Amino acid sequence: MNRMSNLDPLDVRLILALIADPRAQIGELADTLGVARNTVQSHLRRLARSGALRQGGREVDLAAIGYDVVAFITIEVNHRDLDGVIAAMRAVPQILEVYEISGRGDVWCRLAARDVHHLQGALRQLLRIRGVIRTETSLALHEHIPYRLQPLLEGMSHG
Repeated sequence: MNRMSNLDPLDVRLILALIADPRAQIGELADTLGVARNTVQSHLRRLARSGALRQGGREVDLAAIGYDVVAFITIEVNHRDLDGVIAAMRAVPQILEVYEISGRGDVWCRLAARDVHHLQGALRQLLRIRGVIRTETSLALHEHIPYRLQPLLEGMSHG
């Protein structure tokens, strides 16, 4: 994946418009931003190609679709097995995101489950992955600030 070094002011305005209305059509975005449809399309393509715009589905309310348990799991792994552990984690559909981390543990993931029994099954699946030494799980009790980009982007647009 290619990284964008910076977003131009139109990129920032476009992303903010998408945050405000994720279902906005190209024509609506062009009208809102005061630019041509082709300009919006080319910026969207460039943002998608660079990885700046992802189809991650973060806007889905997990509880609304039956996933009432969110867990944050720190995993200690045997370093020579790290790539295999990450590959095996891709096959666990309940895992929402994975990061290699510094500090205690080697890998961190966020996982969604329908209930505690569903969570327990996923944890057992993680522990069976070759190279996983141990896990530490913290349950989310309440989301106070959901994933957000708007304040960060607004700060960029003001200089």
